[in-house]
Amino acid sequence: MEEAILGDFSFIKAHKADEAGNLTFRLSANNFNQPMASAGKITIAEVEEIVPLGAIPAEDVHVPCIYVDRVIMRTGHEKRIEKLTLQKEDAGAQLSDSPKDRIIRRAALEFTDGMFANLGIGIPMMAANYISGITVTLQSENGILGLGPFPRPGEQDPDLINAGKQTVTILPGSSLFSSDISFGMIRGGHVDLTMLGGLQVSANGDLANWMIPGKMVKGMGGAMDLVGSKGTTVVVTMEHTARGSHKILPECTLPLTGTRVVDKIITEKCVFDVVEGVGLVLVEIAEGGNTRHHQAGYCGWIRGIPGAEAAAADQDQLSTPLGDVERGRRRHQVRIFSL
Repeated sequence: MEEAILGDFSFIKAHKADEAGNLTFRLSANNFNQPMASAGKITIAEVEEIVPLGAIPAEDVHVPCIYVDRVIMRTGHEKRIEKLTLQKEDAGAQLSDSPKDRIIRRAALEFTDGMFANLGIGIPMMAANYISGITVTLQSENGILGLGPFPRPGEQDPDLINAGKQTVTILPGSSLFSSDISFGMIRGGHVDLTMLGGLQVSANGDLANWMIPGKMVKGMGGAMDLVGSKGTTVVVTMEHTARGSHKILPECTLPLTGTRVVDKIITEKCVFDVVEGVGLVLVEIAEGGNTRHHQAGYCGWIRGIPGAEAAAADQDQLSTPLGDVERGRRRHQVRIFSL
């Protein structure tokens, strides 16, 4: 059994400390600070303010003083925002016919009413702009449940960011907590949908999305936990090919994020379900495409579906506007969607 890691020192950062050493965090700045305070023999806390005893209500103490050995108050420093991300005035506007926008439109159909979802940076997060008529609660690994849109200019707060360090807002009814609680939600299967980008996906649902050898890697983030949770549907959104290279492969060649974890692949050309014991099943084709065309974007073999070639050839018969594509599609039928 793997032993827990105990460090000699834990360095954490908090909003306030009282004279006893009790700490409190502000908004999403808790992150992993709270569990890290208990993971070292000596915990040193940098704070913005030291207040008298009783100034922090007992229910607002996030780290009890028993864990804190030293407190340092730093003055005169500026809180920097690493990734200032602001709401665009045209957010939710009509999308173009670019591959990226086609994927965004199709990805938005994966949301269902009452769902809890975790969205990766880029296309998945942009798809949230097109949620309409349903309630979807967005979760972030750094300790937010109830993410709102990106802030308007002037509304950004350096203590309110998502797991990708982008500035965000929160909605009424949201909650803030530490990252260990967040990963408890994820590992416990309480998140219904994880939507994220991919560098490569294999025919059996292996996913590689966190590093390219030889390039700088800051870390994999929470992707391994997100895709490895039983009970969570994993949808990968990505362009069909990258600079002419295959992204959907018999086997991934890049370091894996997870094995047999992907449930669905959405590209600008088509949609695949990944079926256990079967492999890739082509369930939707973009208007104007055909199965041979998508086969060319996959370095391997796609499971044939009865009537697939006929569906690709006879678009008038099966043509279905994107907005009318049914969730829970029957796997024996390929739909042609118009984007």
